[in-house]
Amino acid sequence: MSIISIENLTKCYKTKKALSDVSLQINEGELFGLLGVNGAGKTTLIKILCLLSKKTSGSVVINGFDIERDAEKIKEIIAVSPQETAIANNLTVKENLEFFANIYSKNNSEIINELINDFDLSSVLSQKAKTLSGGYKRRLSIAVAIISKPKILFLDEPTLGLDVFSRRELWQIIKKLQKSTTIILTSHYLEEIENLCQRVAILSKGKLVKVGSIQEIKEATGANTFEDAFIKLLSEGENE
Repeated sequence: MSIISIENLTKCYKTKKALSDVSLQINEGELFGLLGVNGAGKTTLIKILCLLSKKTSGSVVINGFDIERDAEKIKEIIAVSPQETAIANNLTVKENLEFFANIYSKNNSEIINELINDFDLSSVLSQKAKTLSGGYKRRLSIAVAIISKPKILFLDEPTLGLDVFSRRELWQIIKKLQKSTTIILTSHYLEEIENLCQRVAILSKGKLVKVGSIQEIKEATGANTFEDAFIKLLSEGENE
């Protein structure tokens, strides 16, 4: 069952068309990847889905709600963990969790203890956020994003800049989150997309060039690896 339905979505700026006639279905409970080089249209699409930018034409329905008519209802069920960590640097880890729990009027002790356990934050609770390692900053940023218990979570480059160990640890956390949340993930790491996502949409120059599982995309392109398939699809897009 689709939780996000996109039909013929187009976004135009004064000098360029950032998205062109994109149609896409994302299923409830799915961990869905958005892939493309810089300027492909990923950020524009995410901004529209997160109500940070308005479409030029087409339709977007999220959990049965129209993105224009029902914007306030959609805001209640989505959350975003941006590329830049969205945390209060001068607050401790625990103070960050308490602060965001109060914003969303959630039961402080219950939700905070749950997040501390799920994200393995007990050893850094008293540290100020600005002193955390990159891996812990990302954990905390995602933790505060899901305090509202969203139905849909947008993760923008969640492991950017992390070392290989921190990245793998965060992958495990993201996989656990999928049990209760639909996740839309953008990443430049092809290995990350392969390990986490059930299906992937590949964008190039604002157009949707391919949607499917990793295996389906490899088979459709005749490539032995996902990296080869990705490069082949982008090369074909360049020649159109």
